[in-house]
Amino acid sequence: MAEALKVPTMAEYMAEGKKPEVLFWVGCSGSFDDRAKKITKAFVKLLTKAGVDFAVLGTEESCTGDPAKRAGNEFLFQMQAMTNIEVLNGYEIKKVVTACPHCFNTIKNEYPALGGNYEVMHHTQFLKSLLNEGRLKVEGGKFKGKRITFHDPCYLGRGNGEYEAPRDLLRKLEVELVEMRMCKRNGLCCGAGGAQMFKEPEPGTKDVNVERTEQAMEVKPEVIAAGCPFCNTMMTDGVKSKDKEDSIAVMDVAEMIAEAQDL
Repeated sequence: MAEALKVPTMAEYMAEGKKPEVLFWVGCSGSFDDRAKKITKAFVKLLTKAGVDFAVLGTEESCTGDPAKRAGNEFLFQMQAMTNIEVLNGYEIKKVVTACPHCFNTIKNEYPALGGNYEVMHHTQFLKSLLNEGRLKVEGGKFKGKRITFHDPCYLGRGNGEYEAPRDLLRKLEVELVEMRMCKRNGLCCGAGGAQMFKEPEPGTKDVNVERTEQAMEVKPEVIAAGCPFCNTMMTDGVKSKDKEDSIAVMDVAEMIAEAQDL
């Protein structure tokens, strides 16, 4: 399948004297994590199907610095950010789309102070805009009528006030959308934010991701929909801890749309 996915790099575009409509910022998870790579591929398939002219930085892309900053290493964050901003500005990038809310939040809200000013969109927002422009069709398919609950990523929802784009896309899939008792601005973190993704949990009686998974299971979903690779990992681990991986799937919104269309 990988051979069929043609993903041009900015260097290739530059060599041809062209500029893409949008830069797809893949992020560390989307590049290296085996589970998140599937989200990247699904999103690329949707971009290709919609006829979007896009490119990636490839080996020129480095971590945005979000984990370093959240863990308290401001110096490392600024080093990573400045390196990325130099590359982005060198290519005269105007518009960035990413499937990771952590990258989204950092590039959108923290890069401007360091000289990086771009229009930044989360992949659910971008897919919604493609839908509105009639470039992408989203319809039920295999998810029609299934019980789905959406887990709000902290940096998309409470961090940036975006609750509707992912839900609008899910409604277009004609699913039965059921909300957890803690959702939207009262949503509960999956437990991976603030660089917690990369360390073992603190001692306690229950892990955050298990608590969140229990809230999801209360509404008896067939799929827990996510919009963040970190959330995806944490909710998947939560579902596994309850031995429910056979009956509850954890999927990114982009994967669901791609699968509904048999891409």
